[in-house]
Amino acid sequence: MSRTLRVLVMVVLLASCGGGNFSAPRNLDNACSILSQRPKYAKAFRATERRWGVPVHVQMATVYQESKFIGNARTPFRYVLGVIPMGRQSSAYGYAQALDGTWKEYQRATNSYGARRDNIRDAMDFMGWYMNKTREKTGVELHNARHQYLAYHEGHTGYLRRTYKRKSWLMRISGEVANRANRYESQLATCPRRLR
Repeated sequence: MSRTLRVLVMVVLLASCGGGNFSAPRNLDNACSILSQRPKYAKAFRATERRWGVPVHVQMATVYQESKFIGNARTPFRYVLGVIPMGRQSSAYGYAQALDGTWKEYQRATNSYGARRDNIRDAMDFMGWYMNKTREKTGVELHNARHQYLAYHEGHTGYLRRTYKRKSWLMRISGEVANRANRYESQLATCPRRLR
């Protein structure tokens, strides 16, 4: 076997061993189903609720909207003339769709330099940190899924300037996030105790 072929085989073997399971759970409309399929999610949501006070149902509804629970989610590519890729729409990545700059700010503020956006526990801790900053800067309560989402999407400055008022599509989506949070909250109350 030639040296080049051996190196190629090693690279393929290493690539097949790496990575994580970034696929979404089945039945994203049922909070209990999500948590029973992914016990790590339940632990991450509870840890964030304990540390930052953000209710589990608000976290879940926001993650659903941002990434559909896909750990390595990215924004779509932009194309020139419909065919030439010009990079992604933004640097948003992971469960929480955190932007590069905001993620670095979170890492510095919490001394979490090893945190990864494709790790559910780290992503939820980021979300808890960010939503607490939202409460501090804007007064939006942690249980207010609609307005927490608007501030999450627009940033604190954009939220305070009410930039969302000019975006009917975003107002509609924030309503969907609020409805999903309410549905998840009702479902979580019926989940087996080990999942809550």
